[in-house]
Amino acid sequence: MPSTNDWINNPLGVVEEMFGKIQVETLPHDSYNTVPSLNDVPLHYLKPNSLVKFRCLIQDMFDPEFYMGAYDTVDPSTKAKVLRCGKYKDVTECGVDLDSANMVTSERQTFYCVPIPGESPWVKEISSCARVVPSTSYVPSRQKRSYEDDDEDDMDTQPQAQGTPAAAEAQGNGDSKRQETEAPSGQKASSPPLDLNFPLPGEKGPACLVKVYADWDSFKLNDTMEVYGILSVSPALSALSDQSDTSSSLILDPAECMETAEELRVHSPPASLVPRLHLIHTQRLAHNNPLLPPAALEDTLASTLGEMVSVRAELLAYFTQLLLGDVLAAEYLLLHLISNVYARRDVIPLGKFTLNLSGCPATAGPAYTEQLYCALQQLVPSAYRLSMTLQNMNQLRLVPRKDYVANRLLSGALQLAANTSLYLDETQLEQGQLDPAGVRNITALGNVISWQKVDYDFNYHQMEFPSNINVLIASEGRSLLPSDCHVHLQPQVTPPNMEAYLGSALTAQSSSQLNKFRLYLTMARTLDYSISEEVTKAVEDDFVDMRKDDPQSISADDLHSLLGVARLLCLSLGQSALSTDAWSRAKHIETLRKSRSEPQGCLNGNEP
Repeated sequence: MPSTNDWINNPLGVVEEMFGKIQVETLPHDSYNTVPSLNDVPLHYLKPNSLVKFRCLIQDMFDPEFYMGAYDTVDPSTKAKVLRCGKYKDVTECGVDLDSANMVTSERQTFYCVPIPGESPWVKEISSCARVVPSTSYVPSRQKRSYEDDDEDDMDTQPQAQGTPAAAEAQGNGDSKRQETEAPSGQKASSPPLDLNFPLPGEKGPACLVKVYADWDSFKLNDTMEVYGILSVSPALSALSDQSDTSSSLILDPAECMETAEELRVHSPPASLVPRLHLIHTQRLAHNNPLLPPAALEDTLASTLGEMVSVRAELLAYFTQLLLGDVLAAEYLLLHLISNVYARRDVIPLGKFTLNLSGCPATAGPAYTEQLYCALQQLVPSAYRLSMTLQNMNQLRLVPRKDYVANRLLSGALQLAANTSLYLDETQLEQGQLDPAGVRNITALGNVISWQKVDYDFNYHQMEFPSNINVLIASEGRSLLPSDCHVHLQPQVTPPNMEAYLGSALTAQSSSQLNKFRLYLTMARTLDYSISEEVTKAVEDDFVDMRKDDPQSISADDLHSLLGVARLLCLSLGQSALSTDAWSRAKHIETLRKSRSEPQGCLNGNEP
């Protein structure tokens, strides 16, 4: 039986040993926590053909590619034949017998994967603190590998490529920050920098081509997962994009010969920038909070469920300070952060709770909304602040678009993982004219808020992709966008220096206290919830009573909103079933919220 050390350092050797005996699809359980991560360890410090893991989002999916599943190699001196396994490899050994009857052509799928967009710094910090240091037996020969340098090192072996690897590159909303500036030193000066196609501007980190050998139909675009696979960084992969004559490589898919030059270039990026990862095992991620590992979910819930009430009170006090003494706004902010689309009924997403927090202090300038976002970013695993300036609305690409010339999906800022916190800073919106692109972006934001969907642009048609994004709108007056809940901020304190006030509130929280808040928010979102028949009957009777005196005072939509608030109140207290107390509390805070005076009238009529 192969050991954990064998799996990590020589997985291809394990595969060859097992070839013809069993299918290699699982890893020893004790190996998961000892595998080095591409998210934390620089690529040039990882041993080629070793086992690594990668926490990522599927940004694009490509056509299947063919490879040699099995083949014979011939020893040039002895003429002896050896049957080889072609699985989990990009290149074959020397001396392949192309006429052998044992050659088997197989098929695999390729996904272009990027780090989870908007992953918060604290997630990366905690993950990197627990990271596995690569084996000291492998020492990189240079600080950053150039694929041309590697090509010189391996010229004697001259491996044969098993097919043109699929990858994706996209133009990044016209934002140069998306482009990888650390291109290999051997890249031609005339070639533009390689765009790693990150959905959000300014993102950094590795992109990776994940090769999947089974059950690829079970994966979906925008899935988040942790992939365990064999790292492939062969320089022969980079050389393919520079070859005008493909006869020197073994192309098994005839359709690949019809690729355009642009498609060939972006689908064969340098392996030193976009490594290949041959999937052995994957874990789907319901969330990316490192404080709550999937394996320990039930144990953690059982041990900390009783503490949720006290942690809630502490978090509520913290939010009250951030919201300038407004307790009601703090409570709604807490409910917003634990909201989640838990089901869909026809086209209606159930559980969404977009919050419009209006009345953000205008005299403080952008300092208040920026620092409020920084405070929230310290608590949620993934977040993105979109400053809704006129320039951003007109120029940013929010919706992904298909590039048919390069056969790739150009990413957009709304291609986000589930439960990402999208913070829309509407206080930055100035007077001016939205161009057609700006109108499309506003429409896209409205679709996410109202229907939790993004309509990807495929030029000749649109394709609808469901989303699960927590949208918070910070505005001065009531937002021009729809929302599920509008709370007008009523400050109880007026700090002389807003930036210093919020800065002190942020720094006053210890790391252990922040970790309690982070764990609480993720746990509250994952709890099950139900309503008993008895409570359902009591709510129905109460609804009838409320309509007796004034039928116009409450509608079916109001009842739906009340039930949503009551559900979130129960989850925030660690309760998995609706109680009459929670129902009464929901009615009370909703009455307080609606009774608040609003200096501006409703702009669109979509908010309760």
